[in-house]
Amino acid sequence: MVLQSSLKNCLQLSCILRTPKAGFRSTTSGSLIIQSISNDVYQNLAVEDWIHDHVNLENRQVLFLWRNSPAVVIGRHQNPWQECNLRLLRQKSIKLARRRSGGGTVYHDLGNINLTFFTTRKKYERMENLKLVVKALKALRPQLDVHVTDRYDILLDGQYKISGTAAKLGRTTAYHHCTLLCNADKFVLSSVLKSPYKGLKSNATPSVPASVKNLFEEDPSLTCEVLLDAIAEEYATQHHIDHHITLINPADETVLPGINNKTKELQTWEWVYGKTPKFSISTCFNMVYKDSVLDVKVDMDVKHGRIEVCNIDLPEQWLPPALCSELVKSLVGSKFCPNETTMLATTLLRVCPQDDELHNRWSLLCENMVMLM
Repeated sequence: MVLQSSLKNCLQLSCILRTPKAGFRSTTSGSLIIQSISNDVYQNLAVEDWIHDHVNLENRQVLFLWRNSPAVVIGRHQNPWQECNLRLLRQKSIKLARRRSGGGTVYHDLGNINLTFFTTRKKYERMENLKLVVKALKALRPQLDVHVTDRYDILLDGQYKISGTAAKLGRTTAYHHCTLLCNADKFVLSSVLKSPYKGLKSNATPSVPASVKNLFEEDPSLTCEVLLDAIAEEYATQHHIDHHITLINPADETVLPGINNKTKELQTWEWVYGKTPKFSISTCFNMVYKDSVLDVKVDMDVKHGRIEVCNIDLPEQWLPPALCSELVKSLVGSKFCPNETTMLATTLLRVCPQDDELHNRWSLLCENMVMLM
């Protein structure tokens, strides 16, 4: 049974969630099932942060259910250039988010369900959570061949990954979240999670590729709504609570004070890209100009998402060394970002000698540099 979000419910939820630190003393114990009414990845990740930071979980556990519009979500210690096709994300207006938990990169859309289990650190047990999900699936369709692996994935038919997992362990609280593929767009999933960037070296945590399958392909009656309700029912049974799902608005400051600041932080360039572990790029590309093909070698070190060292090697007769040197000097310290590089290149072009041939060559070089990002 789903309780529609109302002012009364919001106030009740506020009393349940807020800790003494936030000015409200908990009046209830027992577990709680909440579901976001938002499909915005940044808002939903902010709810996770808010609950982790503000809720006293000593006497209760929380299950948070959420779905997102198309988005790619990378782990806390991952490199987005290594994990996904950023150019394609920009073309398709698919959001990129960095979560606060570890683990690998995942694609979200409305055909994917996200489940977050909140407990104290002492009670944290991701295997039990995944077994709960499997039990809910089996209750719906006993013939489903689903099981949890040692890597904390859920496999369908012994080979297809339908759920990946990650976690954040705080000093006293913890959360484990997992995905569940219901009817996600697998073509988009496979396209955006394929990095086109060459010559990249990084110590960032790499994702482990896997074959995936939607539960909907196995049984078209397994919709997201059916799955969410079944998981909530199993959670309620195991935690001895009523099967109620309380809807929350992740933008409502009256229920979640400070939530909008958390949402804004998760959208910043400094968080999404600037938290990338240091990496380097050593690559070559060909530039076709008129009847000639030119080989260009580029080496860069990138730290906190900014270019720390840059070297561009190309024949002196093709572009004046002083001009190439100006580009390199401008790039050092700038964001490893196509928009910023394009702006720098445009600014430098204005001070170039008024020579159409030179301008064409310069533009071609800058276009290719942007393609590396």
